[in-house]
Amino acid sequence: MIDHYTDHAANERTFLAWVRTAIAVVGFGIAGARLGGALPGDWADALVLATGALVVGLAYVRMQIVRRRINSDDTETDEATPADGVLAFLVIAFFGLLGAFVLRLSL
Repeated sequence: MIDHYTDHAANERTFLAWVRTAIAVVGFGIAGARLGGALPGDWADALVLATGALVVGLAYVRMQIVRRRINSDDTETDEATPADGVLAFLVIAFFGLLGAFVLRLSL
């Protein structure tokens, strides 16, 4: 059996949740951009895809940091990492932009 198996499994589940969030960000972003009627430029799709890739990349970094903490023999506090803050900021910013887009469509 792998040492700390349940901790590693929970860490990987959290990583997969961030991947699902990134897929949702990309899907909502591309679909939302097309709701306005006029097709957006290629730069808009590239920006949304880059944001999704950034979320997956940061989630991977976060998973590796937590994996090292799990495997460490030292007792460490369970503090948030900088990657956690950036991930949260990206998701909050995305939903803020989505809300602004919905308001623009309703006016």
